[in-house]
Amino acid sequence: MSIPPTLVECDSHDSVMPVKFSPRNVNRMAKRLDHILVIDIESTCWEGGCPPRGAFNDIIEIGLVPVELSTGRRLEKRSILVKPERSRVSPFCTELTTLTQEQVDRGILFKDACRILEDEYLSQERLWASFGDYDRRQFEKQCRDQGVRYPFGPSHLNAKTLVAISRGLPTEVGLPQAMALMGLKLEGTHHRGHDDAWNIAAVLVELMKKWRA
Repeated sequence: MSIPPTLVECDSHDSVMPVKFSPRNVNRMAKRLDHILVIDIESTCWEGGCPPRGAFNDIIEIGLVPVELSTGRRLEKRSILVKPERSRVSPFCTELTTLTQEQVDRGILFKDACRILEDEYLSQERLWASFGDYDRRQFEKQCRDQGVRYPFGPSHLNAKTLVAISRGLPTEVGLPQAMALMGLKLEGTHHRGHDDAWNIAAVLVELMKKWRA
């Protein structure tokens, strides 16, 4: 998820403690290097950034695109809608993502979405990537808060940082700017998880082509 300038972190809700990885987790590091799982999430959000009293940021969409490392093919574009359990979709959130409360009410619970990642995509064993660190931190925080098993191993790629390093940029840039720099066309709806994941995957594929040349 690309964070719009109007969103700020609120110390009362958004502080993120690092996940402690046991030796067992280390042994699981990216056992399978056949695919990169590109993930982009959308979460409940509010104008000004801070949740209403008693509410928390909830993941409402998990966009997923597996990239086959041997060919660079994007294998699938999937949107997993998640029903928020601790907040509701605000008008600001709908304007940003196009997602409505009615749509996400038809989604699945967060714990079931995490189980899909593990069971269907072997997310504990595969490298995963997102554009920026927000997605990883939000997964860690929500898993910890709700007592849900973290669905990923410790091997994570921050595509936002990789773009800045590869282009020699002084600072990181947003996804639309990164794609423009790389001569790529933004497809779909920005701030929808499955479309953003598809575009992030395209960025990673271009980076891999450059590094392998």
